Amino acid sequence: MSDYPQQRKIINDPVHGFIRIPTKLILKLINHPYFQRLRRIKQLGLTEFVYPGALHTRFHHALGAMNLMRMALDTLRLKEHKISHKEYESALIAILLHDIGHGAFSHALECTILKDCHHEELSLLLMEKLDDEFKGQLKMAIEIFKGNYHRPFFHQLVSGQLDMDRMDYLQRDCFFTGVSEGTIGGERIIRMLNLSNDKLVVEEKGVYSIEHFLNARRMMYWQVYLHKTTVSTEQMLIQTIRRARFLVQNKDNGNKLFSTPSLSFFLENEITLNQFKDDATVLDFFVQLDDYDIWASIKVWTKSEDKILSSLSNMLVNRRLFKTHLTTEELDQNFKQEIKEKVKKQFGINDNELSFLVCEGKISNSAYALGTGEEICILKKNGEVIDITNASDIPYLQSLTQAVTKNYFCYPKMK
Repeated sequence: MSDYPQQRKIINDPVHGFIRIPTKLILKLINHPYFQRLRRIKQLGLTEFVYPGALHTRFHHALGAMNLMRMALDTLRLKEHKISHKEYESALIAILLHDIGHGAFSHALECTILKDCHHEELSLLLMEKLDDEFKGQLKMAIEIFKGNYHRPFFHQLVSGQLDMDRMDYLQRDCFFTGVSEGTIGGERIIRMLNLSNDKLVVEEKGVYSIEHFLNARRMMYWQVYLHKTTVSTEQMLIQTIRRARFLVQNKDNGNKLFSTPSLSFFLENEITLNQFKDDATVLDFFVQLDDYDIWASIKVWTKSEDKILSSLSNMLVNRRLFKTHLTTEELDQNFKQEIKEKVKKQFGINDNELSFLVCEGKISNSAYALGTGEEICILKKNGEVIDITNASDIPYLQSLTQAVTKNYFCYPKMK
């Protein structure tokens, strides 16, 4: 490539080995403050409270996903599919920046600090701002990211049920948590990729690798992403921020609550997506907010005069986590009421304050979704394209399409 960086840049990644930075534009994007911010946002939020090794960041993940995208595009080129230099670079940029809109602690605070602002929408806003800064060089990458580019396989590689995002996070999260059940044959799957009418397919000999991929994803969700301790810590963090916001916005609260400037802005204001679009200062505050702001504030809140905020903050800092019941069955209402009464008595709180310390709700997951238009398709040797559920000879694969829902009930451990 003619625009290869003058000094060849290589990053040593613990999961994929050496990652090449292929173009000058991509190197500039990696060095941009928006992207460097991802170093300060952990990939798995508070999952380190369960698996101490889960300290990797969105920065690691984005580079890894870009590397897998490069491998996928090289594979397709070897199979004589034409991919121009601009398409190649734009696809790499689209996957590199796909998570640039993630907020502090990744998914944990997505609907707490913000109001109905999903990270994909914020990623798009940041990509459009970068496109202005780089004089229109990201336009094709944005079209690929949005799914508007006329060759759909590029978007499928960025966001689909067999995209490079999932391929990297499964391998990376498996590596750093040590949960071996999540191991997938990532390189083999990529070598089995092909195109049919410009749509992504997997060659028939890769069926068993896809079966393993889907099962590994299911295992990782229940053993890592939706582990009951992960649910507990995320709820504690969410309630801590909820309580801090309540205190900040309560007119009767005489003492100003400490927080970093960027966090203060989001505690004081209910920010919607339209405000991000209409007011440039909102985005400026957002790109200054990361995990460090939250932890710095929580450490100070351990000394707060508000007993609920100080209790939650102390429990997080010292890892005294909520007890959590996670079950497919509904918990007995009498049991839950008994717990609520005990919590009110122990902390001296009323019914209106109870929701900050007792949390309940539902979580669900399905390993494979049908009817989304993003199905994983198998290319048979006779040229026929069929869904993986029809290509597999494993009966239970069909069951992976069914969402499994569990109820959670979290509360402080009783003295």
